[in-house]
Amino acid sequence: MLKALKKMFGKGEGELPASAPAAPSSAPTPAVESPRQAKPSQPRQPRAAKTERADAPVAATETAASQPATEPAPQPRRARPAPVVNTWKREDFQVEPQAGKTRFHDFKLSDELMHAIHDLGFPYCTPIQAGVLGYTLKGKDAIGRAQTGTGKTAAFLISIITQLQQTPAPKERYMGEPRALIIAPTRELVVQIAKDAALLTKYSGLNVMSFVGGMDFDKQLKQLESRYCDILVATPGRLLDFAQRGEVHLDMVEVMVLDEADRMLDMGFIPQVRQIIRQTPPKNERQTLLFSATFTEDVMNLAKQWTTDPAIVEIEPENVASDTVEQHIYAVAGSDKYKLLYNLITQNNWERVMVFANRKDEVRRIEERLIRDGVSAAQMSGDVPQHKRIKTLEGFREGKIRVMVATDVAGRGIHIDGISHVINFTLPEMPDDYVHRIGRTGRAGASGVSISFAGEDDSYQLPAIEELLGRKINCETPPTELLTPVPRKH
Repeated sequence: MLKALKKMFGKGEGELPASAPAAPSSAPTPAVESPRQAKPSQPRQPRAAKTERADAPVAATETAASQPATEPAPQPRRARPAPVVNTWKREDFQVEPQAGKTRFHDFKLSDELMHAIHDLGFPYCTPIQAGVLGYTLKGKDAIGRAQTGTGKTAAFLISIITQLQQTPAPKERYMGEPRALIIAPTRELVVQIAKDAALLTKYSGLNVMSFVGGMDFDKQLKQLESRYCDILVATPGRLLDFAQRGEVHLDMVEVMVLDEADRMLDMGFIPQVRQIIRQTPPKNERQTLLFSATFTEDVMNLAKQWTTDPAIVEIEPENVASDTVEQHIYAVAGSDKYKLLYNLITQNNWERVMVFANRKDEVRRIEERLIRDGVSAAQMSGDVPQHKRIKTLEGFREGKIRVMVATDVAGRGIHIDGISHVINFTLPEMPDDYVHRIGRTGRAGASGVSISFAGEDDSYQLPAIEELLGRKINCETPPTELLTPVPRKH
């Protein structure tokens, strides 16, 4: 056999065919490392700064084997694609100073961040943004009291992006080591924050990732295997899953945000949050921002434990609820509530309506009855799998779903423009939830309408709601035509 091979190639025993690759040297050829260097049972191996990311171009040495022998093999190099030329200039974003308003120009923000803010069409800061950024951009901890829809998400994202841009990333870094961490109580809120973060980091080169329960764990894990994590947005439970498996390490967190702290208290997430915070650097080595719709004694106690000399910024909820939303309350028997709901939607041809109920079983029954009676509807509650929630939200946003029926927890993170009406099928047990509910409409300067059904079982909630709003809401009797029986479908 050996003689036959020699004859075939016309070579001596010590020679190799001209087309064969050279024998490997003792030094390994530079190559992209596997992005997962550590497992829970092994010591963590940080990645060196010179190591290419997993999505880097293949080095030229990898193609050496295909080069003809007569040509010298190219030298190893780290080829980089030509940078995209950004022609945008700060002069393209002209905003005139206006009395009583703060411009984003008034803060020291990078051109990349200002470009993203310009794309989003935000010339002036909201009150919570103006109040918070004045402290957080100087590195101070902050506690913010504000409802959803006030711009608080952009406030802490702008702070995070600025911090990460001003401080270079460590030379040695592990794939699963985020530099900024945002914890939120619901899956919908996490998805929304991550979406906003992606828009604001569009030109900064920072990577945003989100971890939520109810989604495929391995699919979320692949994010960590493809690129570094700069900003991580997560629900407490799923983040602990990653941390306990050794996939995420929180020792490099520079900025930590706790959003809707009062809701996390209500949902019993604080023990999980404590476990997470113990894995981050000490509070004097990180910046901590905490946001809550209410400043209860429990919330303030948590703030004292987790922050250092924080600035306190408060935005009153009355400014959110009363100015842009027209509020009505119908006094109606519990047995007539569904008839009233159906007739309001169908007789007025409303196309994008959000309905709130207090319990998951109520939400399910309302959705089933609307669908049975020919109204396109979907439910949003803790019983709905995450992949279906995302599909439902997109259908509602695109107008394919006419009515979204939700519980308070599921509806808290929904930010969809164009919701014309919010209907409280049952009045909420907590007055703050009323403000959150009706804040789903009347967004971005548009007007909206909220209608609440006050029955014999929930009308006692009304005085507390009116006290929070600082005014009375007139109770009306529904017109007779809105209480006509629902026509039966064949």
